[in-house]
Amino acid sequence: MRNLRIKPFALVTLMAFVLCVVVVSFVTGKQIIGIESAVVIGYKAIPLLVALAVFFGTHAWKWRIFRGWLVPFPDLNGTWQGVLTTTWERLDAPQPPPPIPAILTIKQSFTRISCVMRTAEMTSRSFLADFWLDGDEQIRMLGYNYRSDPSPLVGERSPPHSGTAIFEIVGKPVAKLNGRYWTTRGTAGEITLTLRERELVEEFPHDLPAHPVSGKKKQTVRFGTELGT
Repeated sequence: MRNLRIKPFALVTLMAFVLCVVVVSFVTGKQIIGIESAVVIGYKAIPLLVALAVFFGTHAWKWRIFRGWLVPFPDLNGTWQGVLTTTWERLDAPQPPPPIPAILTIKQSFTRISCVMRTAEMTSRSFLADFWLDGDEQIRMLGYNYRSDPSPLVGERSPPHSGTAIFEIVGKPVAKLNGRYWTTRGTAGEITLTLRERELVEEFPHDLPAHPVSGKKKQTVRFGTELGT
């Protein structure tokens, strides 16, 4: 992550290496009495340091004790649920469709993050994603570029396309993701999401409506009117 706090991370790495050296020295019963013995013990401590780094990168970075001063970005792992609105307009409809149910699954580690958004007729996958964080400017955002692949059943009215989505991260802990998106088809829209569960849902949930959400009488607009998403 480009938002890594270099100085604290370097200090923690040094302290971890010293701890590994002490552990190896204790386990092997060898003391550091000169440069040669220090090099030997230090060399043996490297595998232990690597193991700690792997554990930190996959699990420990999520711990609250590291939040803020060492790990600047929040843990967004899980399935986020909400609706998106689009500026796309059908030729046979006077207005854009109502908000469309959607989910966003986020898979995150200390070094990378990937995002997959699903609606009933579309799946989009990120190919470049990162955080934009600046405490002085009060900026907490997640942005990614994506490729959208609609269902083959709606291919004629909804061809594949690319786009960009940017989410404002709201709350500490995070309570909501408020986003906007733009596509190569000239459409745009807004997305509002809240955490559904920490597990990654691999398909559009059956308990969500497969049609645009409207407070009015059920419309005949098909879900494929999300074209521009």
